[in-house]
Parts: sequence; C-alpha cells; structure tokens
Amino acid sequence: MCCVYPAESCTRHRFIQPCWSLPAERLKVLACLDKLQEQHMDMMKVFNDPIHGHIEIHPLLVRIIDTPQFQRLRYIKQLGGTYFVFPGASHNRFEHSIGVGYLAGCLVRALKEKQPELDITQRDILCVEIAGLCHDLGHGPFSHMFDGRFIPLTRPDWKWKHETASVKMFEHLITSNKLEEVMESYGLVLEEDLNFIKEQIGGPTDEAACEISWPYHGRPKEKSFLYEVVANKKNGIDVDKWDYFARDCHHLGIQNNFDYKRLLKFIRVCEVKNQRHICTRDKEVGNLYDMFHTRNCLHRRAYQHKIGNIIEIMITEALQKADKFFKIEGSGGKQYQISTAMEDMEAYTKLTDNIYLEILHSSSPELKEAQEILRKIERRELYKFLGETQPGTRSEVVQNNSLAESIAKSKPEKDPPDVELKAEDFVVDVVNMDYGMKEQNPIDNVLFYCKADPSKAVKISKEQVSKLLPKTFAEQVIRVYCKSQNPVIVSAAKQYFIQWCMEKNFTKPPVINSLVIFIVLKASCLLAFSLWQSHSPLT
Repeated sequence: MCCVYPAESCTRHRFIQPCWSLPAERLKVLACLDKLQEQHMDMMKVFNDPIHGHIEIHPLLVRIIDTPQFQRLRYIKQLGGTYFVFPGASHNRFEHSIGVGYLAGCLVRALKEKQPELDITQRDILCVEIAGLCHDLGHGPFSHMFDGRFIPLTRPDWKWKHETASVKMFEHLITSNKLEEVMESYGLVLEEDLNFIKEQIGGPTDEAACEISWPYHGRPKEKSFLYEVVANKKNGIDVDKWDYFARDCHHLGIQNNFDYKRLLKFIRVCEVKNQRHICTRDKEVGNLYDMFHTRNCLHRRAYQHKIGNIIEIMITEALQKADKFFKIEGSGGKQYQISTAMEDMEAYTKLTDNIYLEILHSSSPELKEAQEILRKIERRELYKFLGETQPGTRSEVVQNNSLAESIAKSKPEKDPPDVELKAEDFVVDVVNMDYGMKEQNPIDNVLFYCKADPSKAVKISKEQVSKLLPKTFAEQVIRVYCKSQNPVIVSAAKQYFIQWCMEKNFTKPPVINSLVIFIVLKASCLLAFSLWQSHSPLT
C-alpha cells in the first residue's frame, strides 16, 4: 500500500517519490500489476501430484477440471485391463490429464524464457495448457481397449479415434458449463483460441486444409512449434509421453530411465524451410533413443502383456454381448447403445469403466451371457494362452476372423489329437509393437542443434550415434489362446497351433505340449517304480 503522507515526513519512504506526484499512467500500470499478483496468489490452485510434486494449476484449468465431463476421467483406468495383472496400475485418465496440462505449460514457459523473440504470449501458454489438460477427454471404458478393440468389432466401417471424441467432448464441456465468458475474462479470443486448442488435440479441423502448406487456423505458421508440444505428429516427442512414462512406471513398479527435466534444459526452437520446430541439443540423441526404448519396454512388459490382453479381449466380448441390451440416455431423452454413445456427448459422459460392474451385477436376463464372461474374469478362468509366433520377414498379418478358421483347419497329420476343434475354440490376437511410427525410426524426424550454432537445425543419422541401435523399429507378434479350460482340449489346441505355424512358415512358438509333459512324467514314475521294485529286498 502506498504511503499517504508527504515523502519528507515519512521515515520509511524518505527517498520514495510521493504517490500523488506519479503520472496517472504509471499508477494504472502499478494497480494492474498488483491485481495480477493478487490473482496469482489467491487463485492459482496447488495440486500434490505423486509424479511432479506440488504443481500450480491456472484458475481457468481448475474451472475446466471441476466439470462433469472432466471428472468422468476419474472412472477410466489409464491402462485398461493391465490393472488386472499389475495391482498397482490403478491410476486413471484424470491424474494423467492434469499432469500433461502441467508439463505443457512447463515446456512452453521454458521456450519463452530462453527465446523471447518467439513472441510466446500468455494466451499461447494458457491454450497449450488447456489442450494438454483436455487431450484425453474422449477416451472410452478401459481406455485404448474401447477404441482399439470394441469399436472396430462393433462398427468396422466407422473410422473413429478417441482424439475425435476428445474434441467433441471439449466443445460439449465448454458450452454445457457456459465457460465462454470465463475464458474471455482470462484474455482468450474465443473463435481463434478454441480452434487452436482443438487443433492441438485432434489435428487440423478442416480436412481439405491438409493439402495446403499451413493447414491450421488457430495460430499462424510463425508459431508452428506450439503444435509439437501436446501431440507431436512429427516425431512423437511430446509432453503426453513424458507424463505417462513417469506415471505408468511409478504405478507398474517398473524403472523409468527417461528424465524429461533434463530434456527441458536442452530444447529450443529453430527455423527450417520457413517453419519453426522444437529442437534439442545434439548430445541428447542417445537419451532420445533411450526414451523410445523405454516406450517399447513398457509395451512389451505391461501394455501388451499376454494376460492383460486376453482380459481386455474377454471384456470386449462381454460388451459386444451386452451392446444391444444396454441403454444409455443422451440429450433429449434419446437412448443409445454402448457402440453408439459417442454420437451424443451427454450419453458418452455416462460411459465409463463402471459399465463393467453394471453388467456384472445386473438383474436383466438379456445380460446373462455378458455376465458369465465377466464372472470368468472374476474367477480367473481366463482363456488359455497357447503361445506366440512371428510372421516371416516383410509379411504382415491383418487381424480378422479368418486367422482362427485357418488354425482350426491345421490339424496335425502325424500323431493327430483325438479332439476336433473349431474356429470358435481359438482367439487370435495380432499385436503390433514399434517405436511409435510403425517401421520408421522416429529419430530420423527429430531436429537437433549444436553448441557452436544454436540457431541452425541438423539431423543425426542412426549410424552417427551407435552401431548397437536396432536395425528395425517395428515387429508383429501373433498370440493364440484357447477358450476351453479342459487340459485335453488345450493340449490339442497347442498341437493345432504349432502345425499352423509350420504351415505358414512362422517362427515356432516356444511352447511344450502339456500332454507330452504328462506322458514323460508318467513314464518317469513307472520307471522309478520298477527300479524301486527290482532293488527292493521284499522281491
């Protein structure tokens, strides 16, 4: 508070010019700064996050968090069916989204501090934070199980992605909670900034615009680097991965070897072909390979775990059985199925992991078949894993029903089992694992700068880094399961599977026929018994 007494009579402010002698413009600026400081101190909310510690969240983001559409993410597991295998993986999309929003702000502020010439505004920072916060609003029950398994089976002709639903849910969140005026009060320009936020989440809003040199409307070409923060389509290095690497490893109990805080120290923006891109220091190339290796390890050890996957397949089957009978009320009282709920955001808001328990404990006779599948999961009566194989080089297998049919036709001719199996007895899961860009090396799309000339962007080839790096960046694994719990049928199914691998010239699965084990053990017991009898003093 400014002193109201003359400067010469105030010991504390003896050398300060009296307030009434300051120009009016300066007084207005000081009042504005005081107001901003008060807003920051009074309204920034502190979250205690287990991964990032005590983090400050902007009041506008808090208003978005405190809506039914965002709170819905509390009831969607981050790792879907993986929680049935890893007991610690109980975290949800809710906390991950808050973490991504926080990291998005950290990254953009770091660039603003290092390079003031980029003209990054507070509006830019706020929009990027909101995009990070809302990037996963469109996830369905059990996260990637819904858009990766359930929707392709129930609506095969509909090319739907959760990012599309995230954009629609974000629009619904803003309008249904009347946040337009609140956004404007924090300095956002609605038409421009809403476009910018949605483009960061789902890509260009106008598909025809993708043909032109700059397809975005939210920000001009000079700020192209801002589109590489939340979901980096260029090389996959973004704050979404930084958060889920740290968060998933923490909850899975797996060591995380990637430190995003170090990368934040070495990022800057460079111009290449009249477009600005986020670059990192050349000496960090090895750490980026480690980052993608970490991603691959997480997929192998957790995300694509053979038991986690079959549980997701069984949940998917249960949802398919329940689809026609399970009704969700949307806007105007209209009824939707599980597979159509995303057509109406009011209905989709009600669709979460809770559907598992709703089906399991339902008294509806139409849901009996779906219930029985879920009860098998509860009793751990899972489909039996027969083994996994890999197709030959340069050949790719497409997931479809014909795979199970071809295995059912592969009955061994030599020592055939007594059991006749059908396609319905088998479940085939085709798993694609890569470094994030299919067969392509993502580092080939990363730009680096050197200490000698930080303004010049360069590329670094794999050969310049190490000879020990992978030669291929994608592979396909085919896993086969048997629905029966009967050991004789499971044993026969393994023989069918091995025969199928031989016929297709796929790698031979490292499995041992349980029937062979039984025969060997029985023979060993008989041999031991006969030896004991021959040496017994009673004989």
